[in-house]
Amino acid sequence: MEVKKVIDKLIINSPYEEPKQHWFYLRERRLFEKRDGRRPPGYLIATQGSESFDDPGIFIKIELVEKIREKVKSWRNNDYPGVTGITKRLLRYWQDKEERTNNRFFFCQLEAIETLIWLTEAPESEKVGVEIPSDGGDFSRWCSKMATGSGKTVVMAMLIAWQVLNKVADPQDSRFSKNILIVSPGITVKNRLSVLSPNEPNNYYEEFNVVPPGLIERLRQSKVKIINWHKLAWENEERIAKRKSVDKRGAKSDEAYVREVLGELKDASNIVVINDEAHHAWRVPAESKIKGVKKEEIEESTIWVGGLDRINRKRGILRCFDFSATPFAPSGKKASDEALFGWIISDFGLNDAIESGLVKTPRIVIRDDGRKNEELKSRLYHIYKDPDIQNDLNLKEDPSYPLHDFVINAYYLLGKDWLKTKEEWEKEGHKVPPVMITVANRTETSARIKHAFDHKEILIPELCDPEKTLQIDSKILNEAESSEENIDFSSDINEQEVKLTKQKQAELLRWKVNTIGKIREPGEQVQNVISVGMLSEGWDAKTVTHIMGLRAFSSQLLCEQVVGRGLRRTSYEVEDDGLFEPEYVNIFGVPFTFLPHEGGEGIPKPTKPRTAIEPVKEKQKYEIPWPNILRIDHVYCPVLKLDMEKVTPIILDPYESITQAEMAAIIASKPSLAALSEIDLQEIADKFRTQTVIFETAKRIFNSEKDSLKGNKDFFLAQLIKITSDFINSEKIVISSRHYRENELKKRVLITVNINKIVQHIWNAIRAENTEKLLPVFDKENPIRSTAQMRTWYTTKPCEHTEKSHINLIVADSTWEASEAYVLDKHPLVDSWVKNDHLGFTILYNYKGVIKKYYPDFIIKLVNGELLVLETKGQDDDQDRTKRVFLKEWVEAVNNHGGFGKWHEDISRHPSDVEDIIEKCCSLISS
Repeated sequence: MEVKKVIDKLIINSPYEEPKQHWFYLRERRLFEKRDGRRPPGYLIATQGSESFDDPGIFIKIELVEKIREKVKSWRNNDYPGVTGITKRLLRYWQDKEERTNNRFFFCQLEAIETLIWLTEAPESEKVGVEIPSDGGDFSRWCSKMATGSGKTVVMAMLIAWQVLNKVADPQDSRFSKNILIVSPGITVKNRLSVLSPNEPNNYYEEFNVVPPGLIERLRQSKVKIINWHKLAWENEERIAKRKSVDKRGAKSDEAYVREVLGELKDASNIVVINDEAHHAWRVPAESKIKGVKKEEIEESTIWVGGLDRINRKRGILRCFDFSATPFAPSGKKASDEALFGWIISDFGLNDAIESGLVKTPRIVIRDDGRKNEELKSRLYHIYKDPDIQNDLNLKEDPSYPLHDFVINAYYLLGKDWLKTKEEWEKEGHKVPPVMITVANRTETSARIKHAFDHKEILIPELCDPEKTLQIDSKILNEAESSEENIDFSSDINEQEVKLTKQKQAELLRWKVNTIGKIREPGEQVQNVISVGMLSEGWDAKTVTHIMGLRAFSSQLLCEQVVGRGLRRTSYEVEDDGLFEPEYVNIFGVPFTFLPHEGGEGIPKPTKPRTAIEPVKEKQKYEIPWPNILRIDHVYCPVLKLDMEKVTPIILDPYESITQAEMAAIIASKPSLAALSEIDLQEIADKFRTQTVIFETAKRIFNSEKDSLKGNKDFFLAQLIKITSDFINSEKIVISSRHYRENELKKRVLITVNINKIVQHIWNAIRAENTEKLLPVFDKENPIRSTAQMRTWYTTKPCEHTEKSHINLIVADSTWEASEAYVLDKHPLVDSWVKNDHLGFTILYNYKGVIKKYYPDFIIKLVNGELLVLETKGQDDDQDRTKRVFLKEWVEAVNNHGGFGKWHEDISRHPSDVEDIIEKCCSLISS
């Protein structure tokens, strides 16, 4: 076991694998121990009566989650018995590393969705002993506990795809629904969740490759409604009686209420509900008052859950899926005794997220050269706990009343560290500054802090810029969050304009807060945020690097909520050790006792900056659009033929023949046919006769094409069977081993276990010889994509500025790519170009019976407006050749359509041949 006084590296687990180890605090020795195995599901509360933040706390294990976790793991290892065909296809697709080049799912995302699927589809025998408590209502709730920054919105997209695609495939299956209601805690989150609508141009299903090729059209048969929880509000008879207006109409019936709330879902039944930030949706106890809990919180929870109750009574809620990082309901007791939701079924908490690198690494100062508090900790550890400072921060004084000297000094120290970070970011070419956020105890303190910065009382001039400092009025911000729709106002409205309504002032504040760190947005240059509350949920500014806590922190839950506002990562690139490189948020005044954190002597090092890769508005003339094609349909000749003389041979090697899935039970644990005994071979041969193999091969080809066939499909299948039989009985199948070539039994087995390879080979030959025309089938909702739609992403890799590309920088994965980018920028025949990196330009291809996505390297627009798809490749293999066959088809189909200009394709074998390719392409065009 590794034991440390101070943790030097918190990230110890791969984000893509189940955690293998975790940090554990040894209270008696005041050391951190790195323990093998996964952290148990649960949470920590303070020891009763303890006032010390050095208290190790009491660990409360979530027994239900631990039981489910082990069962799901066993079910996963057994290849998901009991699931539908659609679900199996989704699970395999989500775990296909080749499909996940730029957007591989985190382990915690896969585990969360697997748990929901297991509870729904696994055999009942698997779930013996698992009882999920009710929340006290008439519809069931399952809660996925996922830390801030661990990607729960993507899990929601996976959940919707799983539900809808299964319902479309089998409308009679009552376990699924295609009617989805999503409830958010505020308009900021509501706007962000619009990516869950399959009809949105930038939806997550395409952005994160959630749905296999060809299924996005089925997904659009869903109805997805996203509302703010305030939409669920209603007036009861008591409130109506208190109205001052002449309108004394009675309360709405459940039917009228449901029709108004659900809108386009008003006639739907068996609705799936997704509650985001579900810790707001808890049932109020019978006494209706909870000591210590604000009236507003009780009212919110009553409206949220009560509204769902009304929907359930009239339309039926199939199931309610809750997502929250902190699924606790207030208990009215000490802040450390929040009531955990009893229906939590999976848990990936903040500790797990930190140790997997999914969020920034929190750093605190563990020692300084000043006097310590009574616990011998730095006074910077929990600033508010110091009695002198606490008294000062609770003063109801004018904004001009000076802050305590220690607070001024704390800002100076943290500000010096912020300045180092700012200077490093500027050196790296960053256009936005790092951000410091302060969470204060009261409005008066917030005003005093703002005054201190505005009047340069903190001796860091660069941080004391009133134009870049934002003081947030939590009350106004909450009012803006409660609106159901965005307020439409011109972007040139001045914030100081006195004629703005309070509602528009609130929306302007929300707009600025939610665009902090975003280029060409109102919050772009904000670097100093001062707030009393915890900012909006869903606030995802990735530029937060420093946090100052100037309030009481009576529970670790509160610490987690505050620090969670600054933990969003900017880069998701894996280092050579398979782990994420840490990004840091440096913290004063927020006492992390139960959460592991990195520490060190003095001020931590500045956060290493990342580079933003994004389209540039000023370079819009270099924008390149392309058709968004779902598939290519082949129009075949009425009578199929295959000239065996023209077909290239296929080589089969028994020493390279790994068994296919359908035979795993027969020859389990045998990696190669060469290792099988005669008995094993006879078993396989008896099961797969030659005629069976012929029919199976023909059937797979037919199933791939039947949707696009015109005319008699039975006649097409009959021809396929004849051609397949001729091929398998020909000399075009070359067997490298004489022992297999001369033994009919072994030969038949070898052909059987290579059936996918043979299907691909025959299919390519048939398509090449019998296709009359290629027709593209476009995504009807989003038929054209372009470089302008690329989302901003971040990298630590080497980058070069571009001249003729709509994207600001090229991320060069090799010197070859960098050289070719330079040529493309300088070549007079090139009008514009783009590297296909995070663009979403894909060519679908079929390899060994599996539909995959191919990402060509460059799109080049030539000076005459024609386009070239360029691939760079040194060595070729069979899969590369297959990709290019489908690329040729894509180009031909687009050119046949004629509505997207003229396209070409080529391959670069060496950096020096790019100019020749461009000139050859232009000469072809000229001729």
